Amino acid sequence: MFRDKQGNVHIHFGGVTGLVVGLLLLAWLVFLSAYTVPAGFVGVVTRFGAVQRIVQPGFGIKIPLVEDVVKMDVRTQKDQTDATADSIDLQAVTSTIAVNYNLDPQYASQVYSSVGTDYADILIAPAIQNIFKATTAQFTAEQLIDQREAVRSKAEASLKSQLAQYHVIVLNFNIVNFNFSDQFNQAIEAKQVAQQQVETAKQLLAKAQVDAQTAVAQAQGQADAQKALKDAGSLTPEYLEFLAIQKWNGSLPSVVTGGATPFIDLSQFINSTGK
Repeated sequence: MFRDKQGNVHIHFGGVTGLVVGLLLLAWLVFLSAYTVPAGFVGVVTRFGAVQRIVQPGFGIKIPLVEDVVKMDVRTQKDQTDATADSIDLQAVTSTIAVNYNLDPQYASQVYSSVGTDYADILIAPAIQNIFKATTAQFTAEQLIDQREAVRSKAEASLKSQLAQYHVIVLNFNIVNFNFSDQFNQAIEAKQVAQQQVETAKQLLAKAQVDAQTAVAQAQGQADAQKALKDAGSLTPEYLEFLAIQKWNGSLPSVVTGGATPFIDLSQFINSTGK
């Protein structure tokens, strides 16, 4: 902008354009120098591709056009994988494995340098497959069912050890299911039915033994009681006659008519008691 000899004001648009362009360029550089890292992530700052440092969640400043910020997820993540293996007795087994894990934040730059941002696909999924196969091969098919918690615990310990060297923390390892061939499932079902039949037979035998022992005890008790009465002299004629009457079936005894007065013979009752 300048005045001519007549005092008129003239504007030099070339200078104004340059100023505007400079301001826009400065604003653009300021914009490029700012970054934000969301919660649940850490930032790996690189300079011309080389890792420089780790920055925490929040707002920060970097060197524009020189530095970049790569966001690494350090939240708890879940990886669910279908795995196939063979038991020690060569039974094919398939399973769905669910693993919860997270990246150790303080080693995020090392993981980025050695593996990259796709560490889950590169490290987690193959490790799950390998650990499942190695662990399953140590058990029979029936043990995989009966000792499921032991299988899970063993596999979890192995996976933790393997991924720890890559700074991945395994929180838990879960076996969602075990699937076997139809032939094996039928064999297991038949075995369970047979075992149930054996248990039922054992129960019936035990009941029969108890009933037999009870009958023997009752008979022995009755014999002991009668012996005690006999030894004590309590089997008097009157008591034996009472026992005979107790055994009467309702039929009249034989009658002897020796005159006008009938006579009832009770000797059959007394004799029946052993008098």
